[in-house]
Amino acid sequence: MKFPAPPPQRSRVIYAAAGLLLSYPDEHVLSHLDLVEAGLSEVEGLAGFEPTLDHLRSKPMMELQSWHVQEFDLSRRHALHLTYWTAGDTRRRGEVLAAIKQTYRDSGLLVDLAGELPDHLPMVLEFASSGAPSLGVALLTTYRASLELLRMGLERDSLPHAGVVQAICATLPGTTPQTREEVQRLAWQTPTEMVGLDPFIATGYSADPGLTHQGRR
Repeated sequence: MKFPAPPPQRSRVIYAAAGLLLSYPDEHVLSHLDLVEAGLSEVEGLAGFEPTLDHLRSKPMMELQSWHVQEFDLSRRHALHLTYWTAGDTRRRGEVLAAIKQTYRDSGLLVDLAGELPDHLPMVLEFASSGAPSLGVALLTTYRASLELLRMGLERDSLPHAGVVQAICATLPGTTPQTREEVQRLAWQTPTEMVGLDPFIATGYSADPGLTHQGRR
C-alpha cells in the first residue's frame, strides 16, 4: 500500500488548527484560540479561520456548547463523522470504522479515541497533524467526498466553520467539486485501499450521524 508523502508544515498547522476549532468548545479549546491564530498567521493560513475564531470568542462557553451540539451532533447536514456521508447508518459503516481503527493501529501510535468514533473529523485531523501525517493525509484523501459534502452543507447554511473545512479541502489534491454530482464522481475516483470497500454517497439520512463523546449526541 502506498501512502502520500508527509504534508508540508503549512498543511499540518491547518489540520491542527481545524481539528481544535471543530471540536466541542470546552475550556481547552477556548484557551488555545490565541495560539491557533498565531500559528495560522505564521504560515499565512489565517484566511477562512477568522469567522470561526470570532464565533468562539463572541459567546459564553455554555452557549457555544449548545450551538455545537445542535449544529454538529444533532444535525445530519453537518455531520463530523466522515463515514456517515459515504456509508450512512448501515452495517457497512461498521466495517469501514473497523478499517480506520486498523489504520490507527498500523501507525504504531496509541490513539486515544476519547469515547469518539474513529472517523470523527477532529480526531482524523489531529492524527494528520502530529500522529502519523502520511496515514492521516491518506484518510483525509480517502474521505475527500465526505469533506466536500460537509463543506457544502456549512456553506449552504452560512455557518462560520465553512471556511475551516474549505481550508482542509484546499490542502488535498484535485479540483474542488461544486455540485453533489461532482462529489459522487470524486468518490468513485478515490482509491479505497484504506477502507477496502467501494464508496457511495448516502442519499438518505434516516438517522442522526452517530455518537459523540461524554454522552453528547
